[in-house]
Amino acid sequence: MDTATMGAYDDVRPAPRALATEAVHAGRDDLARQGLHAPPIDLSTTYPSYDSRGEAARIDAFATDGADPVGPPVYGRLGNPTVARFETALARLEGTESAVAFASGMAALSAVLLARSATGLRHVVAVRPLYGCSDHLLTAGLLGTEVTWTDPAGVTDALRPDTGLVMVESPANPTLAELDLRAVAHACGSVPLLVDNTFATPVLQRPAEQGARLVLHSATKYLGGHGDVLAGVVACDEELAGRLRQIRFATGGVLHPLAGYLLLRGLSTLPVRVRAASASAAELVRRLAADPRVTRVHYPRIGGAMIAFEVKGDPHELISRVRLVTPAVSLGSVDTLIQHPASISHRIVDADDRRGAGVGDKLLRLSVGLEDVDDLWADLDQALGEPTKVRVRTAEAARTAQRVRTADPVG
Repeated sequence: MDTATMGAYDDVRPAPRALATEAVHAGRDDLARQGLHAPPIDLSTTYPSYDSRGEAARIDAFATDGADPVGPPVYGRLGNPTVARFETALARLEGTESAVAFASGMAALSAVLLARSATGLRHVVAVRPLYGCSDHLLTAGLLGTEVTWTDPAGVTDALRPDTGLVMVESPANPTLAELDLRAVAHACGSVPLLVDNTFATPVLQRPAEQGARLVLHSATKYLGGHGDVLAGVVACDEELAGRLRQIRFATGGVLHPLAGYLLLRGLSTLPVRVRAASASAAELVRRLAADPRVTRVHYPRIGGAMIAFEVKGDPHELISRVRLVTPAVSLGSVDTLIQHPASISHRIVDADDRRGAGVGDKLLRLSVGLEDVDDLWADLDQALGEPTKVRVRTAEAARTAQRVRTADPVG
């Protein structure tokens, strides 16, 4: 492919378009001009160059500010045209100048922490709950960072001269607690706010519009959407993106081109998938909330396909009895997944900190997929154990019961 830059194509932003349109077309605007319909996959690790002076100049420019080198691609660790398409598309969906993709969500977060620490700003202010591994990375100080945990009202007081980042997740993993992102961004002052937007996706909220300077995704989840790609991405302004590209180049946490292709394909159906799964989730929330075997249901105001609920019985027994729902870590796939956060995704968090953040031993996390909602409810109903006298009937169930009552007993 003839490319004029390290990016996938000459990135001329079109007029503002609806999210559903951007999801289908962003990152692909040049295809028709090349006589292509599907995006190509560039698997090259290196690229020929007969202009070594020009190549040296491009690398020098990259070393200065992390911008994509002008000219043909150089090496896979500097960037890849297929991955650049996904980055362009995700930035469009999140409403940021740029996006930088990584081999996993944790690689993306690590790059942000390293980029801030490199400037001497090693202190992080964070609000629980966060994804368990994010919590552990901050608490353990594995990258030389120091963290102060606080509630949203305490963000301003927790800031120090060496604070380089404020990190929140909303809706939070796994409790689905929500924050007023605009208020938190105001409390941060000049310190960049990073919002983990994995659960909401840009379909439900765009944190950059509310003051966040960095938006983190475990792209493994909804952005990919099919449980077959591991990736992370940070959407941000170009200044921060340059630093992240330099960290990615130095540490090697690059995204494979095939993963970039799968993510770009996943984005095209993201709005449809999120909205369909969210509709099913809202219905399951209604049924769970009315069931006496469930003590509490957590569901965010903005909606979404994630549910957290607490049961009267043994949550491990429920997990052992599901048949249609898959008991597994991760989330955001086309199939419905369930897990026990205290045992798996948040096991690495100190037990007292975990419970203090609302991650109790009875809590289950459900990632609702694209199956029929009545089939999902039937599986959860039997997995919850002893049937109750209270039943929430759907219109179809009522019609079925009526047909049984009026059927010919002989026939």
